[in-house]
Amino acid sequence: MFDDYVEHATTTTGGLLDGAGPLPPLQYEGFEPSPYGSQDAGGNEPNMDVNQHTGTPNALAPIFDLGRVQYSLPAPLVSLVVASDVLAMGLSSNVIVLIELAHSDQVVKTPIPRKPTEFSMYKIFMDPSGRHLIITSLEGENWYLFRGWKKPKQLKSFKMVIESVAWNKAALLSSSHLTSTREILIGARNGTIYEAALDAEEDFFKSQERYLNPVFSLPERQAITGINFDFFPPIDPKKVLIVVITTSRIYQFVGVPPRRPDDGGRVFGAIFATYRDTAPKISELPGNIRHSELHYYTPNSGQSHSLPREVAWMTSPGVFHGTLNFQSTSDDFIDGAQLLPYPSFSASPSVASQQSAAADFPVSVALTEFHLVLLYSDRIAAISLLDENLTYEEVLPLKHGEVVRALTADPVRKTYWVYTDQSLFELIVGNEDRDVWKINLQKERFDVALQYAKTAGQRDLVFSSQAHALFNAKRYFPAAKAYAQCSVSFEDVVLKFLDANERDALREYLMLRLEQTRKSDLTQRMMLATWLVEFYLSKCDELDDLIASSSALYDVENVKTERTILEEDIRHFLESHKDDLEPNTIYELIQNHGRTDMYLFYATLIGHFERVVEHWVLEEDWVKVIDAISRQSSLDLYYRFASVLMSHAPRETVDSWIRQPALDPLRLVPAILQFQSAPRDPLSPNQAIRYLNHVVFEQLNTSSTLHNLVITLHASPTAGSSEDDGPLLRFLATAPVDPLTGKPYYDLDYALRLCSEAGRTQPCVHIYSQMGLWESSVDLALEKGDLELAKLNADKPEDDPQLRKKLWLKIAKFVVQDKKDIKMAMRFLESTDLLKIEDILPFFPDFVVIDDFKEEIANALESYSAQIEELKNEMDDATRSADSMKESIAGLKNRFITIDAGEKCSVCSLPILTRQFYVFPCHHAFHADCLVGLTKEYLPAHALRRLLALQDEIVKGKAGADQGDAAYMDGNPTSRPPGSQRALLSQNFAPPAQNGHRQTNSIGRNILSAGDRLRDLIIPDALVTVITSPAGWIPGIGGGQKNALTEVGAGKRIEKLKSELEDILASACPLCESVIVGLDKSFIKGESDVTWEL
Repeated sequence: MFDDYVEHATTTTGGLLDGAGPLPPLQYEGFEPSPYGSQDAGGNEPNMDVNQHTGTPNALAPIFDLGRVQYSLPAPLVSLVVASDVLAMGLSSNVIVLIELAHSDQVVKTPIPRKPTEFSMYKIFMDPSGRHLIITSLEGENWYLFRGWKKPKQLKSFKMVIESVAWNKAALLSSSHLTSTREILIGARNGTIYEAALDAEEDFFKSQERYLNPVFSLPERQAITGINFDFFPPIDPKKVLIVVITTSRIYQFVGVPPRRPDDGGRVFGAIFATYRDTAPKISELPGNIRHSELHYYTPNSGQSHSLPREVAWMTSPGVFHGTLNFQSTSDDFIDGAQLLPYPSFSASPSVASQQSAAADFPVSVALTEFHLVLLYSDRIAAISLLDENLTYEEVLPLKHGEVVRALTADPVRKTYWVYTDQSLFELIVGNEDRDVWKINLQKERFDVALQYAKTAGQRDLVFSSQAHALFNAKRYFPAAKAYAQCSVSFEDVVLKFLDANERDALREYLMLRLEQTRKSDLTQRMMLATWLVEFYLSKCDELDDLIASSSALYDVENVKTERTILEEDIRHFLESHKDDLEPNTIYELIQNHGRTDMYLFYATLIGHFERVVEHWVLEEDWVKVIDAISRQSSLDLYYRFASVLMSHAPRETVDSWIRQPALDPLRLVPAILQFQSAPRDPLSPNQAIRYLNHVVFEQLNTSSTLHNLVITLHASPTAGSSEDDGPLLRFLATAPVDPLTGKPYYDLDYALRLCSEAGRTQPCVHIYSQMGLWESSVDLALEKGDLELAKLNADKPEDDPQLRKKLWLKIAKFVVQDKKDIKMAMRFLESTDLLKIEDILPFFPDFVVIDDFKEEIANALESYSAQIEELKNEMDDATRSADSMKESIAGLKNRFITIDAGEKCSVCSLPILTRQFYVFPCHHAFHADCLVGLTKEYLPAHALRRLLALQDEIVKGKAGADQGDAAYMDGNPTSRPPGSQRALLSQNFAPPAQNGHRQTNSIGRNILSAGDRLRDLIIPDALVTVITSPAGWIPGIGGGQKNALTEVGAGKRIEKLKSELEDILASACPLCESVIVGLDKSFIKGESDVTWEL
């Protein structure tokens, strides 16, 4: 801001105290040697020469820099204020100059309409937002200027000399469009405090002066040179603190406003009314100073609700400085108040002719975060608020006769300005916190020093100093943390803690150093981590000894609790740093200390489950062995320890196998066989069979080896008595089968041989049936006398009734001949419907008396009689059904349909009654010849061939009749020319007669072809001749007596032909039939039309 107008000196015109040495040399960081290299192994205190740690350019940058603003004043400058980057100057010519620093080339000059002899400008006051400006004079006349106005307006009711103004910062900064100042406090020269409000909004009935009320008068009637107020707490203001100063006193007024500050209206009258009878908090510093100032420092000044943190009051003895405590419960809100005396200066060469400046009071002061800036008549200086030392001094480059006016600050942007009657300077606060870390370090405020340390060297010095201070104070754990963050050599720190016998603090230090060591430093990390493990284990041993001693000097419960916490710390450390440890070394350390629990924990942590399993195997704790194996993912341990676990804990072992579906059961077969051969309790379930059943039925394993092994275990003598075939039969009956072959996965021959050797009859019978050897299965069952089993297998070949009957005959023969029980044989017949009494009669011996089964024979005969009667009834029903169908067919010939007289043919559209016609149930009507022509287009090939044969037969019959007529007419049957038949054929089948021979050959070829060529050979006229002839008419037979004998036979033949033709032609309506028959026909006949292409 305003940088184009600020002139910075190329050489330092002032600086630190006179006699200060040259700038320290620049130092580089990162790989510089430790500053403690010259210390002995005992760890002496670090070198406190802090100047060697301020060598970076940023650290050596000046705290303050004073630069002249290149702006020519048109008249002597009287007053200057800056707020929110808006600079306002009041000139002696009664002109207000406004400059917005963001646009410094735009200068606005607003004159006061008064002559200098009538109006002597005294001070100007600007609100924090930079919108409102009050111009005061020594005559008591005051003016008001709002940003954007062309000219100011006189405050007619403000008839006083204004010394100070307190603005409502919260309201003004919270809104950028507010035209009102809200409530403000004005301190006058007559010692009276006024509450007022101004509003720049144009209102015809109201002036800008909303109100002006005196609220309090100081008893001593001194000029109020400074005033300020703040509402607190910031979020929900409930109180207000008002600070008022004169040249010798500072007042604190505290009260509860009658309304919220956001509501507007008069606020302070009620607060000051409470102090009419009660004196406020007053601090007095008498002196002969004629001017005093009040300044605040607010950390977040740009926020509307921020509260000030520090206060400074310029008095005669010095500057009264303190911290504002808005949480105070007393009437004094200034904590840590102290008086900073003014520094002494040597006489400046530029003012050698004048008196010494040591006794001068400052012209003005300003408050920064860490410094108090003092402006004198010839120089500017700054005192550190931390150590009260003079940190900055610079002589002002004044012209002859130039008078220093004051020092002003922008309360929002934190910029500082010095002005005289002829010049304007900007005091740039650059590296103000440069020495904060150093001062706090000297005062042993290490946390604050770290906060402001900017370089690695500075932080290292703070940490090392803090570490030594904590170690000397015997605060070893905080010292270990501090040592871990500084560059004190590792060996010195370790020796310090070992000499002090503080192994716990040393363990903390090693832990921190391990965390700070880079991942790439593998050796260092391994050594630190291993040493820490040794420390942890030693500490555990120490606590175990204390617990074992049960000494009254120790609280055993507390020691046990400490040991538990330490063990958790060890486990956490091993988990966090397992990659930094060498396993064999750690195993050796743990075993040397006898920490079995840590040994198992570490082995499990790094995945060495084999060590855990071997340990529990040696301890013969089989449940923990199985648990350890189940907690890891490697399958090798399952296979390796399968045999020993099956021998000692078969049930738990099988449970763990079942929980691990990824196991290969074939690799567990040796353990299963070893378990099967070992002696065991016959009453306990076979765990090997339980696992194999799970593999077969749950995991659906199809290995024939496993299926055969199940049968082997079931059939073995140790599986139970040979009479208990239930488990084996259940497996054989429910075992999965191959979907491709339909056979079980186990070997049938092997199973049959195994069961035969073991004497398992029922399983053998079942296996025979599985192999399809039904006769063998029934024979074996009968051989063993198991009749029910034989019956069960006899019914299995369901798709072969002959075989089933044969099997049942075998059973019947066994019952009759071997059992020799006639009544049992009769009951046996009731269990099947395949055998009758006559089927088993041959099996009875000759001497059997029929009385034993007479009733059964009688029942059988009655059954046969009933069946014969039933068949007879069925035959009668079939005869009646045939007669009914014949009657229905005959009735179909007498159907009729009523048509209109004007009905037309559906083909030629001519009247239908003109010639022979056909009418269908769908009401389509056709002439006979039209019907023939339409029907042939949709008849199949076999119907067309039959139609051609009928046509040929009709033509041949007509030709023979014509020859007979000619013979009888001439008196000579043989007098007709031989070529007359050919002429008739030519007339009906071919166009020109001269090509008769060729046409005849063509007809022969066409008759043998199919499809369209067959349709071309059908002549509708030839067929119509028969269809349209009256009943009993014979072609060519007219009136001869000689043909009377053949008339009846020929008539029957013609009627037969006519009936067959009608069956072919009139079986269905050709128009309706063509819809279905022509579905596969093309819509276009002949060559395809290209116009149909897409």
